Amino acid sequence: MKLRAVLFDAYGTLFDVYSVALLAEQLFPGQGERLAVIWRDKQIDYTRLVSMSGRYRPFWELTRAGLRFACTRLGLTLDAAAEERLMNQYHHLSAFPENHAVLAELQRRGVPAGILSNGDPAMLQVAVKSAGFADALQHLISVDAVQRYKTDPAAYALGPQALGLPAREILFVSSNGWDAIGATWFGYATLWVNRSGLPLDPLGTEPTRTGSSLRDVLDFF
Repeated sequence: MKLRAVLFDAYGTLFDVYSVALLAEQLFPGQGERLAVIWRDKQIDYTRLVSMSGRYRPFWELTRAGLRFACTRLGLTLDAAAEERLMNQYHHLSAFPENHAVLAELQRRGVPAGILSNGDPAMLQVAVKSAGFADALQHLISVDAVQRYKTDPAAYALGPQALGLPAREILFVSSNGWDAIGATWFGYATLWVNRSGLPLDPLGTEPTRTGSSLRDVLDFF
């Protein structure tokens, strides 16, 4: 397999979406972890709902809607100040500890790298800058360009269009199993970074490889 570039999912893969639990715990003692999990689940649910219904809304709006649902579900009072503090965390999510070294090594090896994400362009730009990844990522690709969320083929098609390469020559990396499967169906070489040791979804498709950290990307190059 001759691979010439790599694209990363952003949320959950480069950035730890559950790092919001730290602030959530300060605001709602005893509920931080549960809030973070429900928030993330509803955020993804809403991307599927609006895509399937042809009613696109920006990822930032869906993220806010997910937060409000999570607080309502847990019986928490979310005032405007707390909502803005939690939403602002999506601009400053923690990066996984190995990411800087992996991105630097890809850069040293001359492998073009980028992001293909459900996130809005402004969200991605701020998050990448905050994490210190800007110099290592040549492409920030948002599904906002086609207003279809992953796993819609139109979203995955943005990668080959931006890189000028066929999907089979691009490694797509995600820690979300559903995303790795969707990218595999589209035609990418894929790496599922299965940090939590989850079982594979039994849909008759496996990613090209499964690993446990972003370091496994380097084995492809």
